[in-house]
Amino acid sequence: MNQPFEVSGQLIDLFSRTIKAAKITVLHNRIHSITELKNAPNNYILPGFIDAHIHIESSMLTPSSFGAIAVKHGTVATVSDPHEIANVCGIEGVDYMIANSRQSPFNIFFGAPSCVPATAFETAGACIDAKDIEQLMQRPEIFYLTEMMNYPGVLHKDPEVMRKIEAARKLKKPIDGHAPGLRGAMAEAYIHAGISTDHECTTLDEALEKINLGMNILIREGSAAKNFNALHSLMESHPEMLMFCSDDKHPDELIRGHINELVQRAIDLGYNIYDVLIAACINPIKHYQLPMGMLRIGDPADFIITNDLSFHSIKATYLKGQQVAANGHSFIEIPTQQIINNFKAQPYQVSDFAIEAHTTTKQIRVIEAIEGQLITQSSLHDAHIQNGYIESDLDQDVLKMVVVNRYTVHTKPAIAFIKNFNLKEGAIASTVGHDCHNIIAVGVDDESICKAVNLIIEQQGGIAVVNKKETHILPLPIAGLMSTKEGAALAQDYIEIDAAAKKLGTTLKAPFMTLSFMALLVIPNLKLSDKGLFDGAAFTFTPLQL
Repeated sequence: MNQPFEVSGQLIDLFSRTIKAAKITVLHNRIHSITELKNAPNNYILPGFIDAHIHIESSMLTPSSFGAIAVKHGTVATVSDPHEIANVCGIEGVDYMIANSRQSPFNIFFGAPSCVPATAFETAGACIDAKDIEQLMQRPEIFYLTEMMNYPGVLHKDPEVMRKIEAARKLKKPIDGHAPGLRGAMAEAYIHAGISTDHECTTLDEALEKINLGMNILIREGSAAKNFNALHSLMESHPEMLMFCSDDKHPDELIRGHINELVQRAIDLGYNIYDVLIAACINPIKHYQLPMGMLRIGDPADFIITNDLSFHSIKATYLKGQQVAANGHSFIEIPTQQIINNFKAQPYQVSDFAIEAHTTTKQIRVIEAIEGQLITQSSLHDAHIQNGYIESDLDQDVLKMVVVNRYTVHTKPAIAFIKNFNLKEGAIASTVGHDCHNIIAVGVDDESICKAVNLIIEQQGGIAVVNKKETHILPLPIAGLMSTKEGAALAQDYIEIDAAAKKLGTTLKAPFMTLSFMALLVIPNLKLSDKGLFDGAAFTFTPLQL
């Protein structure tokens, strides 16, 4: 848009921390002038919101489709880690995300995935080594090194890990952290390596300790991990060290809101509006050195307009002087979505999911999922043994969970047991299984689990719900992670399959999102990879049967 245009209203100047009547003139996609007025309309003009850490793949939308929804909520940019698709398709997956995002005016700033795979204790579809990272970091469309989940590698100065970190430091590009529960001398050493953010804090004490060591804290509120309530008081004590992020956001929730919801919640709690908006709009730009406008003369014309000082609904969103959304409607056109995938698994038999009890087995280790958290607990339960095999125990809500390697034709499934899914019948399964995205399933019996897994294999990726009478599948043909559908249609499909899962009895608010993190080994305490049951605290495999 090269024709000049003007907008008038109450300008929220986040540098002078004032609100003033003003006219903004946009020329050649930039802020040409800002003229103070005596009177102006009562709508408010301010920089747009930025999600400071998200895996777009977890929305099950392509980057262009994600952006078409996000702009309706006043989001003008995301800082995006493409390690989900990178774990499936490697650098080709990163290239896919960049190419798709370029088909949209929405701003997506990608990083180089630091941990592909996240650990050596699981099977991924690709590997991105230090040499690859050095090459990626040279690219202008790569803005940072993504979350360094291998904190043991940092602490022990693993040469491969340190080479990746040095590639970012050499180019003065930020390094994101991922250090859940890391405290004391270990946290200090981790931060000293050059890692400058963490989005994994679940307690105020942990966040304060890391802030005092110089780390920026991203307050995360996603579809599974919800840490806003634990951390929002940082807005009063350390607003300059804060940003907001989603990390993972399912399509049904993205349709309803994005970073604007966190902004509004913080303001409703009484925090200073300028502190909140600076955290949401300005801090990510400065930290990640993003080429985004901040409503200053000469800046790109990236801004939003609201009807009042409520951010629940956004009147208009502008990107580089182009109006991309207004009054809940997006003007971003979705391009034809290309397919990329890596899937080799073939159908399984029911007998493949049986696990024979040892002659001495009395108890089993059980994963305990926690609502609203990625961390789990580990507990011991009496093994429910039938005809020499360990089965799900519905009375105790101890259900069988499996992870199946998708990258080979046929391997033996890894089997464990989990609490707090509360299924009373059937099974659910998904190829969204962080971070390697093998097939992950939980169910009440082997027949249901096998049926759900084979339904996923038939579609070469997706999320599934089965019971004795019905099957439901939401295909995710792009890497087993993303749909070719646009946001509203996908959100409706997801709402329907989520409801089908809840008809099986689960009480979890987001059962598929929770399930997806039960294979994420770098989040303690007990998880399951395709290679076996893993103790995240000891960072080693652990036996199921005792």
